[in-house]
Amino acid sequence: METRVESGLAPARKYALKDVLIPPVIVGALGYFVDIYDLTLFSIVRVPSLKGLGLSGEDVLNTGVTLINLQMFGMLVGGIIWGILGDKRGRISVLFGSIALYSVANLLNAMVTNTTQYGILRFLAGVGLAGELGAAITLVAESLPREIRGLGTTVVASIGICGAVFGGSISEFFDWRACYAIGGILGVVLLVLRIRLRESGLFHGVVSDTKVVRGDLGMLLRNRHRVIRYLLCILVGVPLWYAVGILMTFAPELAVSLGVSGPVTGAKSILYGYAGIVLGDVFAGLLSQFLGSRKRAIGIFLAVTAFFVAVYGRSAGVSPEAFYTICFLLGLGTGYWALFCTVAAEQFGTNLRATVTISTPNFVRGAVVPLTLGFRALSPSLGLIPAAMTVGAVCLAIAFFALSRLDETFGRDLNYLETD
Repeated sequence: METRVESGLAPARKYALKDVLIPPVIVGALGYFVDIYDLTLFSIVRVPSLKGLGLSGEDVLNTGVTLINLQMFGMLVGGIIWGILGDKRGRISVLFGSIALYSVANLLNAMVTNTTQYGILRFLAGVGLAGELGAAITLVAESLPREIRGLGTTVVASIGICGAVFGGSISEFFDWRACYAIGGILGVVLLVLRIRLRESGLFHGVVSDTKVVRGDLGMLLRNRHRVIRYLLCILVGVPLWYAVGILMTFAPELAVSLGVSGPVTGAKSILYGYAGIVLGDVFAGLLSQFLGSRKRAIGIFLAVTAFFVAVYGRSAGVSPEAFYTICFLLGLGTGYWALFCTVAAEQFGTNLRATVTISTPNFVRGAVVPLTLGFRALSPSLGLIPAAMTVGAVCLAIAFFALSRLDETFGRDLNYLETD
């Protein structure tokens, strides 16, 4: 059962850009920039870093799958930990704690000498990275008027995702160890910017009522309707990390199978893919505002994603430039990440909002583990491309179904609680 305090839509008013660019939005966007830089950095430097540690041939692919799975498993663990802390201790505490952990982990990543150290630090970095986006989206959603909160979360994600483009760009000029060091330093600098951030009024209101249960995972899992809502939110977002975790991360190997006419790098595939995601996030947010609907906007972007996944699978013999263009267009289709996170925040009451909004994107990222395992298991019998397309078809079918079952949340008043 949930208790909602609905006040009805306020009289229409015009909002200026300054109403959207409040401190939580600006600092959240910069934080997510560093988060995405660090999150995608392993995919960007996977090949040179593993070769630098003495690996070659199939070991680069197999060890790469293991390491990215360790990072994503860390995000699963971190998503639960930071989510509960976000509702119990506050959104700001998560923003501080998470960035401190992944900044230290990435500084140490610059010093690894073997794959065991690499794996441990990717796991710890994953735990730290898990808290950033969900806490920022929760804080922004609770701090802005309902009419423009979708624009605020769009700004956070659009600027933040540029971190992947930045990472792909600087990897062309610095070696992989320097890239990790840069990420750690950026995180430390960001900690200073967060000192003056304040909690949202909605969270303060919940904290002042000692009878309200906050961040109780049992409250989420004991209620069948909440569990279903939670799972549906997760499943809607999986295609994005299928595209990033398989089609872009393993682009060098997939391009060889497609017979692309020249060498393809993971760094450039990520760079072009995330450039598309940046634009996609802007368009998805604006489209949602224009349509007055989160669900219809996400549905359109899922359809675009399905189209370009098919194009990717049939791009045999294209040039590297054409292949990178396909990665860009694929990113454009999957650029509904901010919208997906906003929907998760709007689906649950204030006392469980951080738990859900922080853990949901991390379960989506964690879905890379079964996706890559499925991809690797199918590859010997089907081949790399058919295996990748099969995994993608399943992801997209499930996402369309999940979206059809979710409630529309555009314009929903977030001042309500979840109760047993």
